[in-house]
Amino acid sequence: MKLRGSHLVSLAIMAGIGGWMYTGKIIEGGQVNPNAETIAEREAKLTTSAFRVRVKTLQPSRRVENLSIRGRTQANAVISVRAETGGNVEARPVTKGQLIEPGELLCVIDKGIRSTQLAQSTAVLNQAQKDYDANKLLVDRGFATNTKLRGLKSALDAAKSAVASAEQDMKRTEIRSTVTGIVQLPYAEVGDNLAKGNVCVTLMDTNPMLFSGQVPEREVSAVKVGGTAKVTLVSGETVDGKIRYLSSVADPNTRTFNIEIEIPNKSRTLRDGLTATAIIELDAVEAYQVNPSWLTLADDGRIGIRSVQADNKVVFNPVKIIAMDEKQAWVNGLTPGLNVITLGQNFVSAGEVVEPVTEEQMKKLKSATVGDSSEIKS
Repeated sequence: MKLRGSHLVSLAIMAGIGGWMYTGKIIEGGQVNPNAETIAEREAKLTTSAFRVRVKTLQPSRRVENLSIRGRTQANAVISVRAETGGNVEARPVTKGQLIEPGELLCVIDKGIRSTQLAQSTAVLNQAQKDYDANKLLVDRGFATNTKLRGLKSALDAAKSAVASAEQDMKRTEIRSTVTGIVQLPYAEVGDNLAKGNVCVTLMDTNPMLFSGQVPEREVSAVKVGGTAKVTLVSGETVDGKIRYLSSVADPNTRTFNIEIEIPNKSRTLRDGLTATAIIELDAVEAYQVNPSWLTLADDGRIGIRSVQADNKVVFNPVKIIAMDEKQAWVNGLTPGLNVITLGQNFVSAGEVVEPVTEEQMKKLKSATVGDSSEIKS
């Protein structure tokens, strides 16, 4: 095949381009820049230069962690006031929802024959007292022996006991409160027949009110009895409380520990059974705040952060994540002043030598690159 003129022209052009690429001289305004490096020199330089990564020096900070617990309010105590004697309910001067103070009358039981029994016991006591006094006078004058006097003394003591028992039984017909509380169901109605031990009135003690919830087993060691907490009710009201109880035994089904937080309720406005959330402030710990994108995985699956040593070698640092969201992560396991890689960490490996630059240096390099490219002319 004969070479045509067009073929020769094409070969000449290709040879010219190849020579230009080899020399790589940049022509500025029609003049060759003698100081410009060739493209080949640039490629060789890139293959021998270290990979550039962006770094940032990390220092630890004090992190206050809050433990959030969902639960509900619960009355401090529910007291069932019970009858100590039997009989029909003659009166119940209290009603549901009423606040009761100690000493207030709750139920009145029909006295029945108790009045008669008390009168009889009193009469027997009076007679026994007279017999004893008369015989003691005779003994003092020497007309009677002490043997009979001792018998009369025993009869007198028995009569006194009978009167005291009858009086106590009379008092038990009036059932009074010994605590402050709010009347709740169940309670007896007028006309009910109460046996000994039956409920007259149920009282709910709501001061203090309690918050009851469950602490996860992972966090239970950080919660202390006597610590403070903020309880937010479903209504939006927030009150301060004090941790008064933490179970020492986990629930076998949920592996959580019951907690009770005491909430002052002098006004009795807080109600039993409200949904609430308690926030417990745990002890502050030293941790490092990092961007989640800085985290990477080692070949063995460990989570960590790559950093650069003083000799510019890459090191993998395993970390433990304390908390994380979309914007930040808190970790520990690092050392203060560590130069962590924030950009390019996924393109280098441990032991590799890199060129670390800070964010400020990176900005300056980008500005310089843009300035140089604007001066290149073909």
